[in-house]
Amino acid sequence: MKRREVLKSIALSGATFSFADFSKVSTPSAPALSFFSIDDNKIRFSHSKIQKPFSVTFIADTHLYLDDTRGGLYDEYSKRMSKAYNNTKHFKTGRALNPNIAFEETLKIAGENKSTLVALIGDIFSFPSEAAIGWVLEKLRHSAIPYVYTAGNHDWHYEGMEGSSALLRDTWINKRLLSLYQDRNPLMQKLDLYGVQIIVIDNSTYEITDEQLDFFRNCMNSKKPSVLMLHIPLYVPGRSLGFGCGHPDWNAKNDKSYQLERRQPWRENGHTLTTMEFHKMVFNSKNLMGILAGHIHNQSIDIVNGIPQIVAEANAEGGFLQIDFIPTLPASPTL
Repeated sequence: MKRREVLKSIALSGATFSFADFSKVSTPSAPALSFFSIDDNKIRFSHSKIQKPFSVTFIADTHLYLDDTRGGLYDEYSKRMSKAYNNTKHFKTGRALNPNIAFEETLKIAGENKSTLVALIGDIFSFPSEAAIGWVLEKLRHSAIPYVYTAGNHDWHYEGMEGSSALLRDTWINKRLLSLYQDRNPLMQKLDLYGVQIIVIDNSTYEITDEQLDFFRNCMNSKKPSVLMLHIPLYVPGRSLGFGCGHPDWNAKNDKSYQLERRQPWRENGHTLTTMEFHKMVFNSKNLMGILAGHIHNQSIDIVNGIPQIVAEANAEGGFLQIDFIPTLPASPTL
């Protein structure tokens, strides 16, 4: 299938890890067989219900700071983040880099790998600059690779601007970011690719809405092999408070960054019941092959109830994940 047809029908350095779920292959009623493996930034999901091989390039935390005279009215709110990632170093080679070069190079790699989809999963921008958004749209148009986008906590945040995170997210999605969503719902999206559900949920406020919870529940009810993509990873025991969404101690008392980021502090009484229910539902999902996230800027992997959660290196430093989906051959009958 050509890329334009796909678009119409609608992505541990030096370490490896793999697992196979053989618990359901002994009876004819549950023949699904799945595997997961990782080598460096290359991820492989294999499942018997995947219809044909395809790949996704996953990008998060590019932190583009490009701006022009149109952003002059907002200099007061963009001044810190406009200087945060001007000069970076490649996370592997250490060569000099910047976010624009990193993004272009990653799109080029996605094209060379014949990726079916590019997934832009938050903090592509350091603030909602019209110049940066227009630049990304042009690069995506030129690449001709279908893409999906969701916001991170910086994409819609002008630091010091009054209003709650939910209000500011809604405001700047509609004012600046809307064209990136291609008429999809900005807070929850689902793409069906060759038997796999790519589920994209915006948790950039560190919370989940009732509508998002219902959406995810309905996706899981389909029983299709699925991958969940969100900007902020989900809390895993042993990880720090700031690592993930759904930490039991998340509250205003423990919010150490709100003054630096000039935003309202986290809620005093912690996460909503909806967010905690989402966290529980995700890690108890039977047909979820894995979770892919950004936000932390360092690649990591955690396995919870057999579900791997992989966090990508920051794209500002050249990081990305190349994810291959491969059909699993039916298990051989016992002799």
